[in-house]
Amino acid sequence: MKYKKLVAIIFVTLVVCVCGYYIIHAATVVTINEDKLYLVERVLDGDTFVAKVGWHDITVRMLGIDTPETVDPRKPEQCYGKEASNETKSLLSGKSVHLKLNPNREEKDRYGRYLAFVYLDGVMINQLLLENGFAREYTYGKAYMFQKEFKKIEEQTRKTEKGLWGECVMPDYKISKPQIL
Repeated sequence: MKYKKLVAIIFVTLVVCVCGYYIIHAATVVTINEDKLYLVERVLDGDTFVAKVGWHDITVRMLGIDTPETVDPRKPEQCYGKEASNETKSLLSGKSVHLKLNPNREEKDRYGRYLAFVYLDGVMINQLLLENGFAREYTYGKAYMFQKEFKKIEEQTRKTEKGLWGECVMPDYKISKPQIL
């Protein structure tokens, strides 16, 4: 009888500890400090990656840019998507980056991804991808810091037909593969 009581007490204690751990862990707020470096765990596509913040893996969406889709199951792979994704992978995979959130804007998008400007060795990756034709300027909702600069950079990159601007037909900014006649 004492044995069963002891097993029951141990079991209840274990359940309480496990539940408590998950409640505390789930309630933990992730705080991004722009002075800290965060390891890029994996790149999901040209403008999205997973970073390690403390004990948490968070998904980061680069603010102010949009790269052609490669992983959205609702859409076919878009023109220059693989190139953009490969470029971001080569730049960020396994590297440590600074993340800067935009003041006066939401911290996350509707998918729960953190919206950030990403810096590697002092270089803003969002801007670098835009300058080299791997991305276009993208405004969702409210204006963001660097919006005017990003629009100017896109305009210049389009004029030089760099990257996706030279490879893809883009009516109304929709990135699609050129049609072969």
